[in-house]
Amino acid sequence: MTKPLIVGLSGNITAPSKTRALVSTALELVSARLDVETDLLEINDFGSGLGAARKLNDLAPDARAKIDRLLSADGLLIATPIYKATYPGLFKHLIDLLDPASLSGRPVLLAATGGGEKHALVVEHQLRPLLGFFEAQSLATAVHASDKDFTDGALTGDATLERLARAVTQFDAFFPSYLRLARAAE
Repeated sequence: MTKPLIVGLSGNITAPSKTRALVSTALELVSARLDVETDLLEINDFGSGLGAARKLNDLAPDARAKIDRLLSADGLLIATPIYKATYPGLFKHLIDLLDPASLSGRPVLLAATGGGEKHALVVEHQLRPLLGFFEAQSLATAVHASDKDFTDGALTGDATLERLARAVTQFDAFFPSYLRLARAAE
């Protein structure tokens, strides 16, 4: 039996990034909880041609293969940095290339990073409606991490880590037979 695939997408163009650290931490929590395969993609993985692409087939073969991996995922974790009260244009451009039906029914954990708490509502007011357009099943708990939640590039804020752990449990309803905790208790 093939394990479900959960793909994390970090929408930050810089490396290393807090957004990548958030996605990486979330994928570690998912792996500890569910018997699934995980993969982490960053916006830069799609290459320098991403900005010029008008459709998916304009992407280089390697970038297209990564899009196919993203679209074949059974669940997604999508995180973006917040700049000037919104997500970056290149992140949105990547999403714009996707077919509107390509994420239908897919569970998605929404997350963002920002300099301060005033960016926290971007997740609810921009990311949730964006994924709603694609008819994705956004998990009820979204996560925002600000600069104070990171130490030396690692996510360390207790309240944010607790919220992220709670959000990750919401994948359980979509992958109940892959729940490690349930099998361990049997």
